[in-house]
Amino acid sequence: MALILIVDDDPQMLRLITDIVELDNHEVLQAQDGAMALTRFETQTPDLMITDILMPNKEGLELISEIRYQHPEIKIIAYSGGGASDPESYLEFARGMGADRVFSKPVPLAELREQIQLLLAES
Repeated sequence: MALILIVDDDPQMLRLITDIVELDNHEVLQAQDGAMALTRFETQTPDLMITDILMPNKEGLELISEIRYQHPEIKIIAYSGGGASDPESYLEFARGMGADRVFSKPVPLAELREQIQLLLAES
């Protein structure tokens, strides 16, 4: 069982991904934006972080960069619907910032679950 931090400002998406992660008996921490996610790291260090890219306060690209710098061992999965522009450009930036896997919305849940297991097995 791993500790997984899920970061998303959309409560429905946060709940959906939490449900998927909990299917495999992982413990979940939640944050509604990147700033809140960073405060979670002050008390607990997750094994893996799953984050949306476009969020208020501190967006996902900045969060990925900071986490990759502070905790290079943590596995990161990022996803985006792209907002007003092409989601692929955000996902390429996320890869460049250090995300281990990236997904476009709607997130393929079976594949997400599979990638979580693969990344945790690499740890």
